[in-house]
Amino acid sequence: MVSQLYYLLRSRADGSYLVARPHGNRDPGQPLSTGFLLVFTADYDALSYLNAHAPELSDKFAIETIAAASLKPLISRWDFQGLGMVSDPRLPQVEFFNRS
Repeated sequence: MVSQLYYLLRSRADGSYLVARPHGNRDPGQPLSTGFLLVFTADYDALSYLNAHAPELSDKFAIETIAAASLKPLISRWDFQGLGMVSDPRLPQVEFFNRS
C-alpha cells in the first residue's frame, strides 16, 4: 500500500516549521497562536512558495517529507491550530483545516 506523502518547510536554524498565523483582532495580552502548519503536495511547490514569497529565506529552510498518517500526531505534538493545505504556491491559495 502506498501512503500519500506531504512536504513541509522546516527551519535549518531552530527546527521550527513554517506556519500561517491568522490575522484578526486579538487581545494584546494574549500570546500569539501557534498557527496552521503549511503543507504542500509536492516538494517543488514548497520551493516555489519560498522563492515567490521569501526568496531571501529560501536557504534557511529545508523540505521535510511526511506520510499522511504522521500529520495528525505532528500537529498535536507541536500544538498547531490545524493545517493549511497549499494548493497554489504562487498566489498562494491555502485551504485551512482546524485540528478539532
